[in-house]
Amino acid sequence: MDEIRIMDDIRILIVDDHSLFRQSLSRFLATAPGCCVVGQCGNIAEAVRAFADTEADVVLLDFDLGDGQGLELIAELKKHQEMAKVLMVTAGMPDGSAVKVMKAGAGGIFLKHGTLDALMSAIVRVAAGEIWLDSDEMRAVVTSSIARRDTLDRTRPLTTRQSEVMRGILDGLTNKEIAVAINASESSVKAVIQELFRKAGVRTRSQLVRIAIEKHSSDWLQTEHAEPAARS
Repeated sequence: MDEIRIMDDIRILIVDDHSLFRQSLSRFLATAPGCCVVGQCGNIAEAVRAFADTEADVVLLDFDLGDGQGLELIAELKKHQEMAKVLMVTAGMPDGSAVKVMKAGAGGIFLKHGTLDALMSAIVRVAAGEIWLDSDEMRAVVTSSIARRDTLDRTRPLTTRQSEVMRGILDGLTNKEIAVAINASESSVKAVIQELFRKAGVRTRSQLVRIAIEKHSSDWLQTEHAEPAARS
């Protein structure tokens, strides 16, 4: 990884297997107000280490990294920091891959043929926790697919693991206590809780408990109705 001078701005980590693109983008961002590049990486392993060391605010991530896909890195970054902010910067990808990227937790997708001014806007939006999608067509595809998934998820019974975590929440246990009780990692418990939030259409534990009791006492709270947990 090439270390870059750190400033008090939006801290950016560039992850792309093409060194010329990384260096060119880094030089541009070095002159852009309000941001600074804290590192450049060419593969997933380097990026995971750099993200932990630099505390980057936004990761600019290529979709195809040569030794893997950016989608794999999103999952790794989320293990380290659930709220990690990722902007996929790519020459292009199929609609199905765009949907997977956004479902995995990316903050947006920026196509490399876009302007540098548009890239800066995308970085600022993603850093602020907003969503950036480059075109109306891409927005329509992603929004439609995620809406269908959410509708389907909310009609399915809980998996065995979701039921275990739900019971721990109802018992007032912390994430760490739930992890010990079900013999899982704390990061795994956090991921399941996010699944439950999406399934219930809520954002907090208290809202989740209310929805579970008021609307799903006959299914979510009955472990015999749970589906087997999906294999990873």
